[in-house]
Amino acid sequence: QVQLTESGGGLVQVGGSLRLSCATSGFTFSSRTMGWFRQAPGKEREFVAYIGWTGGRTYYADSVKGRFTISRDNAKNTVYLQMNSLKPEDTAVYYCASTSRLLTEATSSRANFYGDWGQGAQVTVSS
Repeated sequence: QVQLTESGGGLVQVGGSLRLSCATSGFTFSSRTMGWFRQAPGKEREFVAYIGWTGGRTYYADSVKGRFTISRDNAKNTVYLQMNSLKPEDTAVYYCASTSRLLTEATSSRANFYGDWGQGAQVTVSS
């Protein structure tokens, strides 16, 4: 049974930092590439970041470049999202997702390329 479980969300002040984790099970983690998406209230789900099998390939949404870092630990079957310099507009539910494909910069942002999703973690940035 495939499971993706996000953790590490919470309430943080503007300019603060959080690190999200996504623990996975039920598949061979090293053979999956991973993405982070987010959805704010009243808005569509949007792409945040993507990482390839070994971490050598990463892509980011323009809105988070330079502030967020995606990484993975294949020994722990976990992908991370380090979020720094947080802004109120980063407030959203954050989801991790997996795919067996190695995606391009264009396709990594498309949610329909991912087959498995976590339940989400709330991140709230207060001003």
